[in-house]
Amino acid sequence: MRIISIKKLKDFWEQGYANSEQPLKVWYQIFKKENFTTPNEIKLLFPSCSIINNNRIIFNISGNKYRLITHIRYDLQIVYIRFVGTHAEYDKINVKEI
Repeated sequence: MRIISIKKLKDFWEQGYANSEQPLKVWYQIFKKENFTTPNEIKLLFPSCSIINNNRIIFNISGNKYRLITHIRYDLQIVYIRFVGTHAEYDKINVKEI
């Protein structure tokens, strides 16, 4: 799958969250190699993820210390990074609108 964009992930770990770098890189490499066609396929590989409306998926990163929200276009094989942040930052956003 194509991920738009790794820059959001890199910006996050360079802003004082260096311990998120390795787990985010692992997530990125997995998604880059896969060709998911349904949210259920992702759930099999990432059982702790949450599937919400509008093809959005929330991933727990680094033992739920960080959250990653994506919007996925399965037909185009594109993953859009909508949010990456701490769990506290995540608690302040509306997941359905971000």
